[in-house]
Amino acid sequence: MDYTLNIRGRLLSLETPLVMGILNVTPDSFYAGSRAMSDEAIAQRAQTLVGEGAAIIDIGGCSTRPGGTLATEAEETDRVRRALEIVKAATPAAIVSIDTFRASVARMAINEFGADIINDVSGGEDPEMFPLTASTGTPYILMSQQPTLRDVLVEFAARVQQLRALHQKDIILDPGFGFGKTRPGNFRILDEMDKLQVLGLPVLAAMSRKRMVFETLESTPAESLNGTTVVNTMALMRGASIIRVHDVRPAVEAVKIYNALCSSNLA
Repeated sequence: MDYTLNIRGRLLSLETPLVMGILNVTPDSFYAGSRAMSDEAIAQRAQTLVGEGAAIIDIGGCSTRPGGTLATEAEETDRVRRALEIVKAATPAAIVSIDTFRASVARMAINEFGADIINDVSGGEDPEMFPLTASTGTPYILMSQQPTLRDVLVEFAARVQQLRALHQKDIILDPGFGFGKTRPGNFRILDEMDKLQVLGLPVLAAMSRKRMVFETLESTPAESLNGTTVVNTMALMRGASIIRVHDVRPAVEAVKIYNALCSSNLA
């Protein structure tokens, strides 16, 4: 599908799937390789993500890992503000997404730094989130924590209707791998992910080094890069327009291989 996103007046094509690179400014995100705490580490991480081919940098200031303790609103705001200052200086042309479920953090990022996308794992639990993204014209990633694809679709249909009523134009759907789902449930949703296309919106897949991968392999997050590449490739073949990853270069290579397959089918 040739979807586009309006990024502050510039159309970003999703005809070729894009890679979103993760930059966590948290001390407790589940995969240590995504964490960057010092100013130098944040700048280096941002430059590495862009250099390896990430189209989007996704900045997170509050870990939502299972069993973790949520950062306070003030802690998250301070972390994201500091990261944005550094990332904007280090990679000024990069498209920046903010991974937050708090409208106050999203508002700061949009108003103070021109954040390009809001990535909300809560699916709009904060009642101010939908009106904020709609009124500012900021593309919004809507995630579901429902356990089955049927439930995900029902929730998406209702939430998309709410967003459209507020004149939200750019919506990306994230089925929420690892959130509210069993391991078999995650794989069932991955297998049927192409059915999300019925809603006519781009889909983001975020499975990088998650439990569904490393538990299946009986390994650890640090040892699950190969498994991550496999599930990302499966997601691409089922219609994902964006894949969110810790490791950009392997994901970019998976997209290139997928594109070669698509091109051979058209030849």
